Amino acid sequence: MIRFLLNQELREEQSIDPNMTVLNYLRGYAAKTGTKEGCASGDCGACTVVIGELDGDEIRYRSINSCLTFISALDGKQLITVEDLKEGSKLHPAQQAMVECHGSQCGFCTPGFVMSMFALGKNNSHPSHEDIHEALAGNLCRCTGYRPIIDATEQMYEDKTPDQFDRAKEQTVARLRALQQDAQPEITDGSKYAFNPRTVSELATLYKANPTAKLVAGGTDLALEVTQFHRDIEQLIYVGDIAEMKQIEVFEDRIELGAAASLTSCYNALTDEFPDFGALLHRFASLQIRNQGTLGGNIGNASPIGDSPPALIALNALVVLRDGDETRTFPLEDYFIDYKVTAQQPGEFIEKVIVPRAQAGEEFRSYKVSKRIDDDISAVLGCFNLRISNGRIEDARIAFGGMAAIPKRASHCEAVLKGAAWNKETIERAKEALAMDFTPLSDFRASKEYRSLAAANLLTRYFVELEATEVTTRVSDYV
Repeated sequence: MIRFLLNQELREEQSIDPNMTVLNYLRGYAAKTGTKEGCASGDCGACTVVIGELDGDEIRYRSINSCLTFISALDGKQLITVEDLKEGSKLHPAQQAMVECHGSQCGFCTPGFVMSMFALGKNNSHPSHEDIHEALAGNLCRCTGYRPIIDATEQMYEDKTPDQFDRAKEQTVARLRALQQDAQPEITDGSKYAFNPRTVSELATLYKANPTAKLVAGGTDLALEVTQFHRDIEQLIYVGDIAEMKQIEVFEDRIELGAAASLTSCYNALTDEFPDFGALLHRFASLQIRNQGTLGGNIGNASPIGDSPPALIALNALVVLRDGDETRTFPLEDYFIDYKVTAQQPGEFIEKVIVPRAQAGEEFRSYKVSKRIDDDISAVLGCFNLRISNGRIEDARIAFGGMAAIPKRASHCEAVLKGAAWNKETIERAKEALAMDFTPLSDFRASKEYRSLAAANLLTRYFVELEATEVTTRVSDYV
């Protein structure tokens, strides 16, 4: 059985289809139809709802796409929809601002926008213009344009007073704490099952006994099997409630990221150490997806155009796989074998990712080439990590996504760079070597010729950026 709060209403579900999404549950089981289905793939934001979950004595609110969230993910949490915001006949400030700023026309997308605004208000009392744009970037409107919606989000804060959720905080914290179960929750419709292990040990035992089960944390990719391809998943194991796998720990020499840590959480840890990694994650889909998607899922999906693997490979990251009580740790670059084929064995799962801390002399940059700046998949992703000392390249790690069947290092290019002088002539030779590293394909995102040219030009960009930084530093020192 899973137990959760639908606003303040206790819901207990046992005999229910584990493949059911939160969106379909709301519309079919809870008679809450304000949440809309626009794309069923997490691209439009019309289905946005807000999840509240305990974080110590606080409640952490995050916006998610309900079309990509399986019902089992709700256990122990509070689910808030657009219908829950109004208090009696009084609209919530997010709703009232949309009315006053004329932010809605047909109204189809409006509930999703309102819920994104609501989540922003709960997490940021004084958002900047950039914060507002980020919060709304995962919501699409085809009618009004975005100016009045942005105006509404800004106006929402003009008279910020406690709302009903603020006033009910202590009660909600107590109720959520009471929902924490000792027994492992599970749901079934008789033919399909979903399990919610609470510890890594429980997961290891469960997965070893059911190696064909699908592991789901964020589900932002796996859920498409159900919503887009209409396939049944017979066994699901939800790992999003395992605290150990959501931990992020910073040590003197490394950062350890639990495989179930959300991309939003990883951003906070990685951007201080590697600003370009933070910038890359900032462009990873929408905020709703980053709130839900996980680092382990992005790796385990083994997509040749996944955003995080090339960056992690360039940083010499390690992956920890677990099978029962046994673990093995090896370089992430060795995890990817062929298209959608990995070194992961039946019963194994990704437990954590280990990223070495930044070293003196290393210069890490990542560049994503896509048709749109926000919420788009890479055509080419280049990640560069060179250690330069006294005008020579001591070491080089370069990895690309979108250039091969797997995220892959540019070994020939690296060989040209290592030990060579740091100058334009070396970069030109290294660019020529890239032709021996990759034979990209043409698809609807880019032609093979475009990919080859773009990859080479990204190396030029890396050189120009570092040279410009060096010149700026010398001028600053002189001044």
